[in-house]
Amino acid sequence: MTRDIKQNLELHRFEWAEDDALSVLEYRLDGNTFTITHTEVPQALSGRGIASDLVKHALNTARSRGWKVRIECSYAATYVKRHPEYQDLIA
Repeated sequence: MTRDIKQNLELHRFEWAEDDALSVLEYRLDGNTFTITHTEVPQALSGRGIASDLVKHALNTARSRGWKVRIECSYAATYVKRHPEYQDLIA
């Protein structure tokens, strides 16, 4: 399943809505440094791969825009460890 994840520029987050629940990946952007601060998926939606898709989408966005990435979110840190193809983005 390909999710159409939206970027909410006002709230500095990526969003995915499913079953009337909102999953988010929050970030800060300072110049060309993109910091992933928090990923949250409601319990009712856990186990569907949503957090992985949010992190992947955020990292691909950073790559396409030439941003370096810092990670403060433990889930995103684990994701990057498991997906070495994103190591080059880490600041």
